[in-house]
Amino acid sequence: MRLPSNRQCAMEGDGKKMDQAPPVRNPFVHVLKFTPLEKAKIALMTVTLFPIRLLIAAFMMLLAWPFAFIASVGRSETTVEPQCLWRRLVDIILRIIMRVMWFAGGFHWMTVKGRRALPTEAPILTLAPHSSYFDAIPVTMTMSSIVMKAESKDIPLWGTLIKYIRPVFVSRSDQDSRKKTVEEIKRRARSGGEWPQIMIFPEGTCTNRSCLITFKPGAFIPAVPVQPVVIRYPNKLDTITWTWQGPGAFQILWLTLCQLHNEFVIEFLPIYTPSEEEKKNPALFAINVRRIMAKALGVPITDYSFEDCQLAMAEGQLRLPVDTCLLEFAKLVRRLGLKPQNSEKVLQEYGNRARKLEGQKLGLEDFAHFLDVPVSDMLRDMFGLFDEHEDNRMDIREYVIALSVVCRPAKTLETMKLAFKMFEAEEDGAITESELAVILKTALGVSHISVSHLFTAIDVDDTGKITFDKFRNFVEHHPDFAEDYLYTENTDLHSAPYNDHQTQPSLSTLKVKGAATSKTANGICPEFSDHDGAIDGLKKHN
Repeated sequence: MRLPSNRQCAMEGDGKKMDQAPPVRNPFVHVLKFTPLEKAKIALMTVTLFPIRLLIAAFMMLLAWPFAFIASVGRSETTVEPQCLWRRLVDIILRIIMRVMWFAGGFHWMTVKGRRALPTEAPILTLAPHSSYFDAIPVTMTMSSIVMKAESKDIPLWGTLIKYIRPVFVSRSDQDSRKKTVEEIKRRARSGGEWPQIMIFPEGTCTNRSCLITFKPGAFIPAVPVQPVVIRYPNKLDTITWTWQGPGAFQILWLTLCQLHNEFVIEFLPIYTPSEEEKKNPALFAINVRRIMAKALGVPITDYSFEDCQLAMAEGQLRLPVDTCLLEFAKLVRRLGLKPQNSEKVLQEYGNRARKLEGQKLGLEDFAHFLDVPVSDMLRDMFGLFDEHEDNRMDIREYVIALSVVCRPAKTLETMKLAFKMFEAEEDGAITESELAVILKTALGVSHISVSHLFTAIDVDDTGKITFDKFRNFVEHHPDFAEDYLYTENTDLHSAPYNDHQTQPSLSTLKVKGAATSKTANGICPEFSDHDGAIDGLKKHN
């Protein structure tokens, strides 16, 4: 697979042409590499500066707790009490304590651009890109309310600090919680500035800041003016980013506190007042605000979403590399409505039909006929992913393999079994090395891959062919076959290792490419905006 040089349909969700082409880089993967000098600096900081900074940060959190507790006692969750003198004093003290904590963490000065709107002017602040738990900096700067998991308020120490900023809590155990959360946001946003501003990260998950992914509509459903806010971390070494595949939470904290200085820039953009059309269509409202924020950041916008994030982090035995084409493919599958409800049945049917073609290459019209869809610009873009030689031909078997990965990313062996079935010779049920290369490069979404090392290890009898049974037996004895045989031979794949291989940070693991250690969404903004009846046509995410 390859990304074609010219896309026919680089469009936004509302059908308008995008200002910039979708990014090639996987936005859910972060890879860190260190030079020997950087490793030496981190080694020195680990035994000198890091423990001091960590102790100061912990002390500041403990110091803030009694003030937050006193200010939170007796508060009502449905009304706002008058901001009397002593509460204002507590607010100032907490801001100072939090600023000292960030200063101790290396954020010595923070650049603020633009003017923050008053709650009466813009009751909602939309922040992007969301890339780390360090995005809590704007929250402590403004003491704005945020959307949090209800379970957070029960965490010792942290829960008290959270309750002080009067967050909107969403409970994942309550089926109606998402709808209630949106209603609460509406109520606060339409209070005429009585409530504190609500700060929302509309992306809903963390990315590596290479683009702005699809904005979720929760911040835009109230149909009130919002103030877009963009944040940047212009550091030479990016130890801030916390994505689904990349350094873990403690590694990010460790590496960041080991830097002498960390830069942070926040820019308040002009208030965006929705039109009558946007008030009726929150998705359009979100798209237009995202376009403005992307322009201010100078990054592309893309239709990648939380579903693509799940694909990128799936714990199959073939982990997607950084520059995989499968995210682009998944986006097109979703927009064309090609993801089947009964994926197992449909994939088997596709596999049987593809096998009968015996490797016959298809043109665009035949491809459309195979899928039973009309020819469109989006279909041309999908066709281009498989038209590697630009001769207007593609192998439909590659499409079936890619679709299998998208539909069941964690079931590597099921995808390989389907692929073997389509490629194997009738007389012996085996495939060649070149056919294995085609299967694996498609399953990983790359344009080329060398499988000589892997094929030789499986083909111990040196027959020049392997069967699925041989492949499965090999995988059972070598569960890390991809890491051991593929990624070592193809160093440009940059795949992240598995979660259970994660160890505590050490100087020997400073080439950080670890996977996130949890399937819970990174960041402080949960998935609250997917609710029944909110917006027609929006898909729910698990």
